[in-house]
Amino acid sequence: MIEQYVLDLQDVDGTRVAVVGGKGAHLGGLSRIEGIRVPGGFCVTTDAFRRITAEAPSIDDQLDQLSRLNPDDREAIRTLSAQIRRTIEGIAIPGDLAAAITRSLAQLGEQAPCAVRSSATAEDLPTASFAGQQDTYLNVVGPTAILQHISRCWASLFTERAVTYRQRNGIDHRTVHMAVVVQRMVFPHASGILFTADPVTGNRKVATVDAGFGLGEALVSGLVNPDVFKVRDGEVVDKAIAAKQRAVQALPTGGTQEVTIDSQQQEQPALTDAQAVRLAELGRRIEAHFGRPQDIEWCLVDDGFQVVQSRPITTLFPVPESGDQDNHVYVSVGHGQMMTDPMKPLGFSMWQLTAMVPMHEAGGRLFVDVTRRLASPASRAGLLEAMGKGDPLIRHALETVLDRDGFVPTLPDAGPGGPPAGGPPAPIDTDPAVVTGLIERSRASIAALERDIRTMTGPALFDFLLEAFEEHKRVLSDPLSIQAIMAGMEATWWLNDKLQEWLGEKNVADTLTLSAPDNITSEMGLALLDVADVIRPRAEVVAFLQGVDGDDFLDELAKLAGGTEARDAIEAYLDRYGMRCVGEIDITRPRWRERPGTLVPVILDNVRNFEPGAAERRFEQGRQKAQKKEQDVLARLRALPDGDRKADEVKGMIDRVRTFIGYREYPKYGIISRYFVYKRALLAEAERLVQADVLPEKEDVFYLTFQELHDVVRSHQVDDELIQQRKEALRSYHALTPPRVLTSDGEALTGAYRRDDAPAGALIGVPVSAGTIEGRARVILDMADADLEAGDILVTAFTDPSWSPLFVGIAGLVTEVGGLMTHGAVIAREYGLPAVVGVEQATRLIRDGQRIRVHGTDGYVEILS
Repeated sequence: MIEQYVLDLQDVDGTRVAVVGGKGAHLGGLSRIEGIRVPGGFCVTTDAFRRITAEAPSIDDQLDQLSRLNPDDREAIRTLSAQIRRTIEGIAIPGDLAAAITRSLAQLGEQAPCAVRSSATAEDLPTASFAGQQDTYLNVVGPTAILQHISRCWASLFTERAVTYRQRNGIDHRTVHMAVVVQRMVFPHASGILFTADPVTGNRKVATVDAGFGLGEALVSGLVNPDVFKVRDGEVVDKAIAAKQRAVQALPTGGTQEVTIDSQQQEQPALTDAQAVRLAELGRRIEAHFGRPQDIEWCLVDDGFQVVQSRPITTLFPVPESGDQDNHVYVSVGHGQMMTDPMKPLGFSMWQLTAMVPMHEAGGRLFVDVTRRLASPASRAGLLEAMGKGDPLIRHALETVLDRDGFVPTLPDAGPGGPPAGGPPAPIDTDPAVVTGLIERSRASIAALERDIRTMTGPALFDFLLEAFEEHKRVLSDPLSIQAIMAGMEATWWLNDKLQEWLGEKNVADTLTLSAPDNITSEMGLALLDVADVIRPRAEVVAFLQGVDGDDFLDELAKLAGGTEARDAIEAYLDRYGMRCVGEIDITRPRWRERPGTLVPVILDNVRNFEPGAAERRFEQGRQKAQKKEQDVLARLRALPDGDRKADEVKGMIDRVRTFIGYREYPKYGIISRYFVYKRALLAEAERLVQADVLPEKEDVFYLTFQELHDVVRSHQVDDELIQQRKEALRSYHALTPPRVLTSDGEALTGAYRRDDAPAGALIGVPVSAGTIEGRARVILDMADADLEAGDILVTAFTDPSWSPLFVGIAGLVTEVGGLMTHGAVIAREYGLPAVVGVEQATRLIRDGQRIRVHGTDGYVEILS
């Protein structure tokens, strides 16, 4: 292969990132768009960079050292990266390479002022922008200075910030190479940045223009506040003109300087409205070329715009594909399911196939399109009420969209012919046999699934699974099951409303539901206390578990004194609950049965923090507390006017809530039990694909949708590049925060609490379990990192049922996601833990180890130290 050291910008495009880096490839692509002017120039290719680094063998050793450093060891990174930069800048550019650069420079004009700009191969990519990671030099004059600045750009691949960014994003330093763009310098009257989507709200229909006088460096470096224009549908819809006291201008001899702007000009707009609109139109043309929203650097020269850079905006949350141009409003599924992490393709496609309503994927998350339900006044009221009970922030976000004139069309209500879909189910008797029967039916259905799937392989397995998904949905939509769930929830709401009205006491149902029967999730937490009881007296087993690092420890246990009993206790627990894990709605997540080591820290916490028999004692204490509260409430009611009637009504509702509220958790347990059966069958199929050399690793199937995997099993052919792209996309999705509500315009809405009953500085959330508690905050993002002491308050992003084993050892709960009836809230009430959920950015605003006070009755958290 002949090495190419220099390429004209006109000769490169998006296919040449490996040769000219992200910036060079984008500029080449821009120069080919009709009507877009890009300053002329050339690229010094990555071949040149590789040739230079080959001149210094010591760089290899330095890169080895660098890759071994911890990303948090800033001092070591600073020292070593500076050493690498000095090495690169000290290498003399070989004569033939210098001559090739000088020849291209002569075509621009040997003494023409130029911008010399870094262009790394991992830069301005759809999944990682690397903005500001490497260096740019403006107004460089003459071949000697330009060669020197090219060396500096090569070296800037190893600035401290670039090295840290790559390490944090899991990018190997050796896989990134540096090209350099040399362009004719422009001397603008004004310059700035154009975002073709609003970078704050995400709205794809609003372009945002930041503008200032002189060179763009004044804005980028924060020297001045820019003028800001918002442009939509060909007109400026909002603008803010700043006082621009300083500007950066080019010096005739090279380099730049800050200057003070004449006081009469400071408050003049840097652009006219017409220019801002014209610039937004150019932005739309560029966006259409690259196929995604862009962050564009522009210059205004003699009333004409020149574009000096365009990169994808990587911080926007993707919009679900609708297949039409209509307005759509989407609600996050993850916020209701307490799992806001991105899901792998097999995970979200399986949830789509087994869900009761259509779901749309974006950014690895699932959303439900609620546009039609919002459009009809009757269904709108029901939807807003249900959302408000679950998560007030979602309700507020939806109301924000409804306040926009015309975004959601108004459709007529459904005609006569029965209640609208989603209306209240018919009432059922308060009969514990209803719950017992439902649980038995679920168990029988799962047993049949396990029996029938055993002999299924190949395409027949997928045909079988599609039928199994229909049974899955039939079980989920069983009218009696829905009635039982609603009976428990409605009794809770009724008790809270009536007892606040009649007795002036908030959230009384939180106490009345303590230790309710048949709650599979709270039983799971208590059952791990029983496992700790088996292990606690066996000192050799405890010592062994303290050193466990991995998942193959169960067989080793049997070799220790008392180890067989310990292993049997853990195995029995896994037989009943081993299908659970954090993020369990994603079938690709490793289950406890697959990674039993996840439970070891929790077991050890239970051994340390509890006395024998704690599970039974806790359950009984809760039951007695609920019973005592019932007696207290009924006695106080009877003393009121018409008290006997009120007391009788309340007694009936207490019996009802205690009969049905525990069952609220069972359908999810049934879903996840079925999921584990599906997963084992699919992984066995993946193993066969590995043995047939179709796939390198069985877990690669997680990056295919269910239908794609079905096709691979039929054809024995797989698109390796697709799997690689999906892995990279998943990495980028982890950096995105999913919104509670998302519109088809791309606007991400979080919602706000409309409350003024909390003290200044308090963190507001949803009160889901009554009581007030003070304690040490333990900010834990991964259950495997749990290290809890008695009295600690768990602060985390979300808690699905798999977190309930931790709940037995904490004094209170704070989460970023959740509502009144999500799993964490139900279990917090069941265990009597004061809890506030839906606290925005709780894991960032509360530091691990701080002392906090959780107001579970009123829904806020105070940071005390």
